[in-house]
Amino acid sequence: MIILVLNCGSSSIKYQVLQMHSEKDYSLLAKGLVERIGQENGDVVHTRLTHGKEKIRVELPIPDHTVGIKELLKFLTDEKWGVVKSLSDIQAVGHRVAQGGKYFHESVIIDQDVISKIERLSELAPLHNPAHLLGIHAVEKLLPGAKQVAVFDTAFHQTVPDYAYMYAIPYELYVKYDIRRYGFHGTSHQFVAKKGCEFTGLDYNTAKVITCHLGNGASVTAIKGGKSVDTSMGFTPLEGLVMGTRSGNIDASVVTFLQEKEGWTPAQTNDFLNKKCGLQGLYGLSSDCRDIENAVTEGNPRAQLAQQVFSYNVLKYIGTYTAVLNGVDLVIFTGGIGENDGMIREKIGKSLGFLGIEFDSEKNRNARGTDVILSQPGSKTILAVITTDEELVIATDTFKLMK
Repeated sequence: MIILVLNCGSSSIKYQVLQMHSEKDYSLLAKGLVERIGQENGDVVHTRLTHGKEKIRVELPIPDHTVGIKELLKFLTDEKWGVVKSLSDIQAVGHRVAQGGKYFHESVIIDQDVISKIERLSELAPLHNPAHLLGIHAVEKLLPGAKQVAVFDTAFHQTVPDYAYMYAIPYELYVKYDIRRYGFHGTSHQFVAKKGCEFTGLDYNTAKVITCHLGNGASVTAIKGGKSVDTSMGFTPLEGLVMGTRSGNIDASVVTFLQEKEGWTPAQTNDFLNKKCGLQGLYGLSSDCRDIENAVTEGNPRAQLAQQVFSYNVLKYIGTYTAVLNGVDLVIFTGGIGENDGMIREKIGKSLGFLGIEFDSEKNRNARGTDVILSQPGSKTILAVITTDEELVIATDTFKLMK
């Protein structure tokens, strides 16, 4: 079965094409990225993987998501760059959907009822769900013969108990507006927890695992017996860790104070907290950890501060979730930073002695984008880097539902 995986953002589309023979037997045929949708000129980067790794980039007008998906479909059937003979070969399309709210505990085949609920939840995820809907409607037009599946970032966290997801606001407002902690990155947390247990020889159904998905967006999840019991992101992806451009946890009075002093509207305040804070705000020159790492080696004090604040916040959540789980068997680093930034991993890993982790600095230095155990043999708790693959989760769920 050939499956197209789509992750539609407000101005971009990430995609992969996989041939699935079974949940364990599959091959990645192509992947790509459509960017700058709605601007004067957009970009399409397409990589064919059936004959090595061949990449092409083109610049052309992409006024909307329908045109963006139409262009990527052209590449998939192109005589030189294509990986399918015709669009009818694509039997299913799996969509990443950020917010599933209280409605979706698992992935589902998309029908009109599902679309209506995703639309209803756009109020809770105004930057994400409307973009996902654009992708769903575009596929309806361009691939009318393909089944569509929605895979929700929030679904894995539906097992979090009420005392962990509730905010201390009047209960009536929770009932009226569904204000609660939802959590995100669920597909990644679930995937690396399972993969990490297999890699280290632990039983996923009984293990206590803390997964740290560290990237431009970052979150930590406590997993017990294969179920999420708490997670750092909340009502939106703004809560929790310091991130690339998001503030993470902040005293709400700071927000109202700045609104009064700066005269900001709610929209301006939201933009500030999501796009101008985090590592970007602390360092000032970039939100990219690679730039910050380079600046740290040059002795830049604000880069050092940004890196330290980020690492310290992750460490605090690991400590908190160790208490929540009443101990931990496995701590996992994943995501762009977790898989590649040895400097940040070392700052965190060397502070985990209280878990009985003896950190292996030599392995850490050589670990980049690979699965590797960073704790010394005999450590009471295992610390590991486990590479994530959210697109594979979406493809696998799509495959299972189609079967």
